[in-house]
Amino acid sequence: MDDIGEGTRAAQVGEVAEVESTLDLEKDLPKTKKKKSSLRDKQGKKLFLLIVPFLILVFLFSYFPLHGWIYAFYDYRAPLSLSQCPFVGFKWFAMLFTNETQVAQLIQVMKNTFAMSLLGMATSFLPVLFAVFLNEINCKWFKNCVQTLTTLPNFISWTLVYAVAFCLFSSSGMVNTVLQNIGAIAEPIRFLDSPEHTWLKMMLWNIWKGLGWGSIMYLAAIAGIDQEVYEAARVDGASRWQIIKSITIPLLMPTFFVMLMLSVANFLNNGMDQYYVFQNAFNKQTIQVLDLYVYNIGMTGKNLSLATAIGVLKSVISVTLLMLVNFISKKTRGEGIV
Repeated sequence: MDDIGEGTRAAQVGEVAEVESTLDLEKDLPKTKKKKSSLRDKQGKKLFLLIVPFLILVFLFSYFPLHGWIYAFYDYRAPLSLSQCPFVGFKWFAMLFTNETQVAQLIQVMKNTFAMSLLGMATSFLPVLFAVFLNEINCKWFKNCVQTLTTLPNFISWTLVYAVAFCLFSSSGMVNTVLQNIGAIAEPIRFLDSPEHTWLKMMLWNIWKGLGWGSIMYLAAIAGIDQEVYEAARVDGASRWQIIKSITIPLLMPTFFVMLMLSVANFLNNGMDQYYVFQNAFNKQTIQVLDLYVYNIGMTGKNLSLATAIGVLKSVISVTLLMLVNFISKKTRGEGIV
């Protein structure tokens, strides 16, 4: 009986010890959670400090200049200060839709802008194909050489691109000289100073300059594909073409659609530098996109207020397109792009 009593007391003591240890653990849990949360807070602060310089740059170059929109509501004439210029309200915005000459110019400009943007979207699949075919090259040095040579043009300014184009395709350039010397043509072909096929020419220059750079995103996406998927396909006897068609391209589609939707959001943002350097008196009617039109009105036409009004409308439309594309993305893909 004494043995049984001692055993019972030992069991009770053990249970009490377990309960006490459990209580101690429960007391320590909040401390552990606090330590983890404080550690996360410290790491979050460090990461935030890393991006602060970039946030400042974004503010200085993207948001701070927006205060210049106020010029759209004044009849500004340089070099007068803004306080010396009359306030005209929405005069310049109304002029865009009431002045017949202005409306005709805007229609042509928007026609050029839409054409350039649609051509850019229609050829947006080329970097995908280029990345896929580049990934299939087994010779490493040749693959690196091709990737370097196709990416390099992205870092060449459009001014230098036009200088090369002028040497090659001007009326007295190398191409016309060679064609005339071999008797292929009697008169020089006007590659640069002709309004014909301007959209097509700009598209080809854009492809040449941006194909390699645009493929980098898709090469990174291909590198992120699980290699076990490829190994399983090879074990099943799939050919290289079947692997490309059934694995690589389908897995690249999410990245492609995100890039495509971003290009839709930037539909009116063709940029200015490419069209500015290729612009001349002969092709101005067909090469002038919205960004270049704003520059020409503001700097050449000396009407900064009208140019600002057009820029404001363009920004509002671009943000609206971005929100619309983001809404469509959420409805179709289940996730937004912003």
